Amino acid sequence: MTERPRRRQARGEQRMAEILTAAAEVFARSGYEAATTNAIAAEAGISPGSLYQFFANKEAIARALADRFVTRMRAAHEAAFTGSDPADLSLPELLDRVIDPIIEFNLANPGFKALFARPDMPAGLAEAARPIQEALFARVTAIVAVRAPALSPAERALTARVLIQVFQAMVPLIIAAPPEERPLLTTELKHLLGRYLAPLT
Repeated sequence: MTERPRRRQARGEQRMAEILTAAAEVFARSGYEAATTNAIAAEAGISPGSLYQFFANKEAIARALADRFVTRMRAAHEAAFTGSDPADLSLPELLDRVIDPIIEFNLANPGFKALFARPDMPAGLAEAARPIQEALFARVTAIVAVRAPALSPAERALTARVLIQVFQAMVPLIIAAPPEERPLLTTELKHLLGRYLAPLT
């Protein structure tokens, strides 16, 4: 008796994942404002009515995508830091460990930049983006605390905000560059952040 509901639940979860993947592609291609639920449904190969069985509107899809992106970003950073302590790494090694996974994450998730890595985020996305921003801020603040223990909590928070703003300003440039230019731009980003951090640490 329980196998059939489980199969239906698994099919439902798979369909939701397919809709989110399709939405990420549509958001990346068209931008959040121009994207429509009809276009997302077409990308997913389903009818708009089927989409509405899972998501009430475009903002609900964006919020679900935010949850997916938070999970993937945390997994990328956990993998990057497994087996190492930020305090034991040189500054260049630390920047490699922090920056490379986020660049790879953005390349692997094109819808992320279209939704959450933009200075003019629509008001409807602000709430959905909060978990991503909090996760990134917590990670960077923790690293600053390890590397610059003499800084006060307020100074750590300020340093983290500056690092994140500089990083977010450069990421779209790196992602939009031809593949052969991305390593050079990524290296320049690391040099920039390293010059800012070095006197503090």
